[in-house]
Amino acid sequence: MPRDTLLEIIFRWVPINLLAFIISLTPGLPTWGPGLIMLSAGAITAVLLVRYLSQSCRLGTLGEHPLDPTLQIANETLPYLRRGLNQETATYTAEIIQKIADVAAVAITDREKVLAYIGAGADHHLPGGPIITDATKQVVATGELKVIHDRYELNCPHRGCPLESAVIAPLRCQGEVVGTVKLYQTREGDVPPSIVKLAIGVAQLLGMQMELAQLDRQAQLVTKAELDALQAQINPHFLFNTLNTIIMFIRTNPETARRLLIRLAAFFRHSLKRHGHFNSLKEEIEYLNTYLILEKARFRDKLRIVKEIDESLLDYQVPVLTIQPLVENAIKHGILPKEGQGTVWIRAFLQENQEEMLFEIKDNGVGIPPEKLPLVLRPGYGSGNGVGMSNVHERLKGLFGEEYGLHIESMPGEGTSIKFRVPLICRPAERAVEEGGNRP
Repeated sequence: MPRDTLLEIIFRWVPINLLAFIISLTPGLPTWGPGLIMLSAGAITAVLLVRYLSQSCRLGTLGEHPLDPTLQIANETLPYLRRGLNQETATYTAEIIQKIADVAAVAITDREKVLAYIGAGADHHLPGGPIITDATKQVVATGELKVIHDRYELNCPHRGCPLESAVIAPLRCQGEVVGTVKLYQTREGDVPPSIVKLAIGVAQLLGMQMELAQLDRQAQLVTKAELDALQAQINPHFLFNTLNTIIMFIRTNPETARRLLIRLAAFFRHSLKRHGHFNSLKEEIEYLNTYLILEKARFRDKLRIVKEIDESLLDYQVPVLTIQPLVENAIKHGILPKEGQGTVWIRAFLQENQEEMLFEIKDNGVGIPPEKLPLVLRPGYGSGNGVGMSNVHERLKGLFGEEYGLHIESMPGEGTSIKFRVPLICRPAERAVEEGGNRP
């Protein structure tokens, strides 16, 4: 083995070079004698070193180090398995495993059916069909690894099946057996230990990837729940205040009341029609404009709005209900407590790195006291103030990563600035072209 080989080289190198050194000191040798002797000793050492390195290079073979192909399989299957385990992703995974591992066939199943099958016997071990081998059913039932040495133990009911031996490893997700990974051979007898270890490693890998995919889905559900909660808490307050304003205009200016009712209907129609977590920036700005028209009707000259939106960004995607809650927060908690008129600036522009949009919601209102500033992004803080802001903050981090979220700067008596970044996400038209181009 490598360590023994290295010790062997050392034990041979030391006496060879020591003997060469002693001979070189022998009186009467020609002047070129010592050099020739030391050169010969060096050549012998080089031969031993080359032998050692050649043995070390063979460490990457499947027979001696099954962990290496497992890592290679992990690297190549990661993009597929993060989408969960289904017939499509299982087929990609089985193809990758067979390409890297020296096996006749690869199969992946859930608890009841074959999700993917690649290799010998593919004419009757059909993806989408039920599990037909008793050995696989036993692994699903017991959760224990099973090594099959002959076709009788495999017990495939199809006459003429070429499979002779196999290793079947249970697939576990959160402690429960959810399927199997099977590596087959077309010769009977013992399955090499390297293949057994590879099957175990691949099964563990697939299990971890399924758990990660499940966590991703749970995170998406949490994000959706947070979005629903945000809508539930904003809409009743806003509806109550806007209806009071409309009632007031019904007596003094019925035409204005009619226009405001139309705007209010548009506002809630936009809220109800959303699909997924994203809208175009254009749609979010239209939604914001409807909200601001209703608020201007309430506060009239007390509220001034300045928008600076880079129009080249309007078709890019942004998380729904991100801008409006922050503007509402600026109006409610920055401008309304302020004496006299207040201004809210709404800015959106492309970052210098050309990969992100930067948004800023700024007001010249009363500001946030220093002792409260660290608290406003905590979930549940405040009555309306921290709730909406913390929701937006957590959703941004959940969608894009911990480094994304709200950044707040505030000075009492001078106002507050809230900034956040959104990665550039492809325009809907571009996405449609890409999807159309990928179709066969």
